Amino acid sequence: MEGLGFDRFSIVGHDRGGRVAYRLALDYGERVDLLAVLDVIPTGEALDRADARLALGYWPWSLLAQPEPLLERLLAAAPDAFVDAALAGWGSKRDLPQRPSSSVRRRAGDSASAHAICEEYRASATLDYAADRRDRAAGPQILAPTLVLWAASGPLDVWYEDIGGPLAVWRAWAQEVVGRPLAGGHFFPEQNPQDTVSALQA
Repeated sequence: MEGLGFDRFSIVGHDRGGRVAYRLALDYGERVDLLAVLDVIPTGEALDRADARLALGYWPWSLLAQPEPLLERLLAAAPDAFVDAALAGWGSKRDLPQRPSSSVRRRAGDSASAHAICEEYRASATLDYAADRRDRAAGPQILAPTLVLWAASGPLDVWYEDIGGPLAVWRAWAQEVVGRPLAGGHFFPEQNPQDTVSALQA
């Protein structure tokens, strides 16, 4: 961001981008004016609260985090099956953006790309998890006002009801949290851009 001429900035992230965004707000809080995280809770919270629903619904989290090289070989051997199965777990067909192009599928089958995909999941289960546990123990540290948006009737809307939903989870991490569910499934930024943009602008 400094290279682009910004000492301070606001950041919005969806899914893995949301994980990058909140880690940035934790690690460089003096730089972040506003934070928005879309359809995500902190990695450590998700793993600490994991149950059969997460294990079956978000199976890439545990499967792709296994030691190499087995998963790289499986992913490279059947990229279409992995891409289709992962996307199917993120929402109904009406919630999905257009079918991934053949170039996306080819990239998923490339050995270097397959390794990078697995390494991202391995990092979530190890480095990201350890960093989250450390920061969670210190109490709410995200200084930037934080907007949390999630898919109405999606996993975040349902799985964490007993503890007050996604807002309750994020209030343990950030000092000022607002947010709400939006229609459109996991891909609500693409499926419901008008409401997403309105929420961000507000």
